[in-house]
Amino acid sequence: MADFLPLLVELGTEELPPKALPELAQAFHDGVLKGLAARRIEVRDAGGGDLPAGPLYTPRRLAVFLPAVATQQPMQRSEVPGPYTNIGLDAQGQPTPALLGFAQKNGVDWTKLDRVTDAKGMRFVFRSSRPGAATSDLLADIVAEALKALPVPKPMRWGERDYSFVRPAHWLVILFGREVAPGEVLGLKSDRMSRGHRFHHAKGVWLNEAGEYLQAMREARVLADPRERRERIRAEIKAAAKLAGGEARVPPALLEEVNCLVEWPKAVLCSFDKDFLRVPSEALVLTMESNQKFFPVMDADGKLSEKFIGIANIESKDPDEVRKGYERVIRPRFADAAFFYDEDLKQGLASMADGLASVTYQQKLGSVADKSGRVAALAGHIAGMLGLDADQARRAASLAKADLQSRLVGEFPELQGTAGRYYATAAGEPEAVAAAIDEAYQPRFGGDAIAPSPLGRVLAIAERLDTLAGGFAAGLKPTGNKDPFALRRNALGLARTIIEGELELELPALVDAAAKNLPAGLPLDQGELLDFILDRLRAYYADQNVPGLQFEAVAEVRPASLLDFDRRLKAIAEFARLRESGALAAANKRIRNILRKVESPIPDAVDKGKLAEPAEQALHDALASALADTDPMLAKRDYVGTLKRLAKLQGPVDNFFDRTMVMAEDTGLRDNRLALLRGVADRFATVAAVEQLSAG
Repeated sequence: MADFLPLLVELGTEELPPKALPELAQAFHDGVLKGLAARRIEVRDAGGGDLPAGPLYTPRRLAVFLPAVATQQPMQRSEVPGPYTNIGLDAQGQPTPALLGFAQKNGVDWTKLDRVTDAKGMRFVFRSSRPGAATSDLLADIVAEALKALPVPKPMRWGERDYSFVRPAHWLVILFGREVAPGEVLGLKSDRMSRGHRFHHAKGVWLNEAGEYLQAMREARVLADPRERRERIRAEIKAAAKLAGGEARVPPALLEEVNCLVEWPKAVLCSFDKDFLRVPSEALVLTMESNQKFFPVMDADGKLSEKFIGIANIESKDPDEVRKGYERVIRPRFADAAFFYDEDLKQGLASMADGLASVTYQQKLGSVADKSGRVAALAGHIAGMLGLDADQARRAASLAKADLQSRLVGEFPELQGTAGRYYATAAGEPEAVAAAIDEAYQPRFGGDAIAPSPLGRVLAIAERLDTLAGGFAAGLKPTGNKDPFALRRNALGLARTIIEGELELELPALVDAAAKNLPAGLPLDQGELLDFILDRLRAYYADQNVPGLQFEAVAEVRPASLLDFDRRLKAIAEFARLRESGALAAANKRIRNILRKVESPIPDAVDKGKLAEPAEQALHDALASALADTDPMLAKRDYVGTLKRLAKLQGPVDNFFDRTMVMAEDTGLRDNRLALLRGVADRFATVAAVEQLSAG
């Protein structure tokens, strides 16, 4: 039985790219495990201990720690197939040259060969076994393979070396228990000597054994475990924000990026001139987070304060100097933002809107001003459909793109709409108009909320409708991975706004209105666009774990309203949980198949006088009762109630098929029965094509 020892691998480098670091570290960790598994070297989870499972990394190192790795490969057994006995032995049972040659090749007497039987008969085989190699002798190759497989798009060379990696590599540790595993990777010989913090411990770190790694690195002012480092950053930020009397804004993506920039994090509380707070807070926050990797501090009311927190990669003896440095770099960026904002206020949003006429949106679709005009017309139309103020909708839409001409958006493109809201407020526009200008962009990304206000939703729908209609009419439909006008995202945003906003709007009517606004000579295939929008819903509902068969059941009947589509889908989900659903889905599928094959006209109504069999009379009565019960339900769009009531038809439908010949020789009986079945199918189809739920 093999012994087990802890394994530590650490590759020291120049500073690694922070955004790629977690992926690189995970891939390195997985690669080492894959290499061990390929060589059948057992790895156990010893549990507990100072070192956690998972990759270890800092800006200057990639590391893997495995608490229990077998010290040797298992016994290596092999089986080499030889000739079949009818070829290896002659009539007298003596070895043929073919068998003797096989035995000689494998270094044994032919009588020592084993025999096995397979599908073709009995054959000779040579079986051998040998002890596995020592794990320590294989580790360097495993590490090299893992590094070679890392997702590095542009490896670099350094010095006069023939090796390449994402960054220059300077040291390599491969410790197996207390011993250094021999080998060379990227021109570096394996060692037990790591390195500490670049400034706090600018010298080597001797590692006695693999299990001492984290503590030895802590003493050298390096937190090698990213989980520990991340929590240290959180704690430092929280303590600094408390001193400032507020709470820090800590976006997960920024926290992770900062975690990949430091080895020994230390929070530094800083401040800026309060006068800058007159600038839109989103611009200041964007500057702090995106450009400088600082954490803004919000006051007790949740508003941006003049405090912010930087995370230093050093515990300075003079923290005031670090603070001054952080404040010095933020000041000119804030000054630029303030200048842009002030100049934009002088120009005014209406003046910016006038300038959109000189900005081309798309060659066939005219200028941005042309697009704004189309969106304004659509917004007014949609607002009227929803009982909202059409004038406000048109006003908001006419100003929604104006901030594209602003200096602030020129510097911070992410502030489109947000800047417009500030400028509209400053110009005295109604609050609903100003908010809608900003909300028109929602949802801005996957997982973002839809526009919260009614007017904002109107603008969001109108903007996306025009983009989709114009894109399809101008021949800009997405192909493969290419979608320059983000039509897929716009279609999903449109659908989400209607569904999640619970807006009673019929999609074909909306598309028709958008088509009428397009420039002359740009015909739109409205059916194609409707199919495209509907197709976006597949992924939307798939993310909500809605089965594909249920989606198809509703898509088959093509509800005009997307909100109605959502209601029907929820009803189908309820129906699918009923005991009767499977049998009724199969029965509806059988009915549809029968009706599809009928070439002659089917009567519009059932003739009660031609109901010859008790089973068809019973189904007719049951259907008549179900129709009477579900008519008021359908009028109220109570699809759940409708399907639950129709589920009671299972018994009469099953009995009908068991006891009645549908395709009778008497054409009168046959047509009457077909009319009865069509009545059943049509009533189910008022909600969804339930036959789609039948996989058979």
